[in-house]
Amino acid sequence: MQQKGMQEKKDMSSGDDRQSETLAKPTFSEVQASALVESIFGLQVSKIRPLPSYDDQNFHVYISRTKDSTDGPAEYVLKISNTEASKNPDLIEVQNHIIMFLKAAGFPTASVCPTKGDNITSLMSVDSGSEIRSYLVRLLTYLPGRPIAEVPISPRLLYEIGRLAAKLDKTLEKFHHPKLNILHRENFIWNLKNVPLLEKYLYALGENRSQKMVEQVIQLFKEEVMTKLSHFRECINHGDLNDHNILIESSKSACGDAEYQVSGILDFGDMSYGYYVFEVAITIMYMMIESKNPIQVGGHVLAGFESIIPLTAVERGALFLLVCSRFCQSLVMAAYTCQLHPENKDYLMITAKTGWKHLQQMFDMGQKAVEEIWFETAKSYESGISM
Repeated sequence: MQQKGMQEKKDMSSGDDRQSETLAKPTFSEVQASALVESIFGLQVSKIRPLPSYDDQNFHVYISRTKDSTDGPAEYVLKISNTEASKNPDLIEVQNHIIMFLKAAGFPTASVCPTKGDNITSLMSVDSGSEIRSYLVRLLTYLPGRPIAEVPISPRLLYEIGRLAAKLDKTLEKFHHPKLNILHRENFIWNLKNVPLLEKYLYALGENRSQKMVEQVIQLFKEEVMTKLSHFRECINHGDLNDHNILIESSKSACGDAEYQVSGILDFGDMSYGYYVFEVAITIMYMMIESKNPIQVGGHVLAGFESIIPLTAVERGALFLLVCSRFCQSLVMAAYTCQLHPENKDYLMITAKTGWKHLQQMFDMGQKAVEEIWFETAKSYESGISM
């Protein structure tokens, strides 16, 4: 499933222009998408099918083999960015270079297919009659595996995902690009630093218990996180390691049991400058979504993360509130986007089904009790008990 796994992910800092948001998504047919692959990338399409996605358009593309092209991948994902994202080609260029950098460093990311002119993206213009719209087009290799949302996640896999998140952030410290500053996305609604920006979307929840809970989290965030940001260690965050953006494949272990290993990392569209502790908080929150024992999840993810990057006492102290804050971001923006696009309600509310329940449980238990479970679990890895 090579697509945006959760609800809407886009920069909403440009205001609440409902019409342009509705119009921003590309609407290419399968025939048109095939023609793009052939004209821009010079590949012959044998089959193409749309992949679910929210604000961009993605297609799973199968390539015909010819005498001249017996090697190379046979499956790709064609990504057509929405009109808003296409106005910021530098951001997509940096994302592409990061994907290539991580691939070279041994991470299971896609390869970026060059155009016939040897570029990594192509900007194409379409005359819609009333205006000319531009769309950025790129082609990535299709990654094997299925989203971890589809399998029961073991503590070992949670540990590996925590470890992967830390290795990703650590590796990106060595990444250089002349346009890297573009990842300082000040008003990007999905950067965890911007939790206070949720206030203008709260009306989407209605006057109820949920709204009161989110208001409380935002207030605590202002008092207890905003004041400590200068004590957190900064890095580039993937920012969206959710249960649909991590692919896994099964492999037999030494004792014959099926084990899962990560076979793909998707969707680098939410990358921005953040902090180590943001990455682990976001990962914990998304791993909780599918879990039957959500409160237990954090300790395993944390142990994996800390095997690469141990958190400081200040960072650890903010973890509970940051996980709550990510739940709030996800739930508020899903509710807001449902009002905008009620026809996408089922797709948009994936997280919301269990998200409110988990957030309420964390609230009911309180920070001290949840931290005790997380930190004790993480500690047990040091002595090898949980491995």
